[in-house]
Amino acid sequence: MSMKKIFLLCVLVLTSCASTTEEGAIGVNRKQFLALTSADEVTQMSLKAYEGLKKDATEKKILDTHPEQVHRVRAIAAKLIPFTSVFRKDAPSWAWETHVISSDEVNAYCMPGGKIVFYTGIIEKLKMTDGEIAAVMGHEVAHALREYGRERMSEAKLQQGAIGLGLTVVAASGKVSEQNMQLIGVGAGAVATVAFVLPHSRNHESEADNIGVELMARAGYNPQEAVTLWQKMAAKSGGSKPLALLSTHPADDKRIAAIQALIPKVNPLYLKATK
Repeated sequence: MSMKKIFLLCVLVLTSCASTTEEGAIGVNRKQFLALTSADEVTQMSLKAYEGLKKDATEKKILDTHPEQVHRVRAIAAKLIPFTSVFRKDAPSWAWETHVISSDEVNAYCMPGGKIVFYTGIIEKLKMTDGEIAAVMGHEVAHALREYGRERMSEAKLQQGAIGLGLTVVAASGKVSEQNMQLIGVGAGAVATVAFVLPHSRNHESEADNIGVELMARAGYNPQEAVTLWQKMAAKSGGSKPLALLSTHPADDKRIAAIQALIPKVNPLYLKATK
C-alpha cells in the first residue's frame, strides 16, 4: 500500500464520522464511521432477507397465527413509532411493518427501515408485560435508528484495510517468512475482533438500551419494566452466556445497573405521557 493510500485512509477515518441520530433526553452522541457502506445498500440487503423470512414463515404457517399476540405487539409498535422522530425526523415515515412468528425462539429484532419481528417464544417464556415488550421493541428499533448494521459493515471494510496495511509494512521489512506472515494475519484479525469489533458491539447494545428506555417512557410505558425484563433474561440464561469480554452484549448485572441509573432521566417523560 502506497503512502498516498495510507494518507487517504487516515483522512477518510478522521473526516467521515457522524451521528445517525439526535441525542434525545438520554444524550446518545457517539460518532459513527459509516462512509464505506451506503444506507441504501444495507436497506436493500435487509429487505431481501426480510421478504425471504416472511415467505418462509408463511409457507410453514407460523406467520401471524396468534391474532391476540399480533394485535398486542402491533398496538405497542403504534405507540412507540411516533416517538422515533425524537432521534430521527425521517423515521416515522419509514415503511414500518410488525409481525409475530410462532416459534420457541426467545428473540425479536427490527431490521433497517422499520421491519419488526417478534417470536412467540420471547413473549410466552418470559411472560412479558406490555411494558417489557415495549422495552425489547424500543431496543430493537434503536438498532435500526442508529444503523448499526451499516456501521459494522463499514468498520469491517476498514478493519480489513488496516490489517492489509499492517501486513504490508511487516512484509516490507523482509524479516518475516511467508508462513509466519499468514499466522500474523490470522492473529491480527483475532486481536482486532476482541479489541475493536466486540467492544463496539457492546457499545451498540448499551446505546440501544438507552434509546429503547427513552422510547418506551415517551410512549407511556414504565421504564422500570426495562429492569424487570433484563432480570428475567438473566434468569433465563442461567449463567450460560460467554464471558462479557468476549460477548457482543454487556454483562447482565452491568446492563441492569446502567438502565437503573438511566431511569431518573426518563421518568419525567413517562410521567408526562401518563398524565
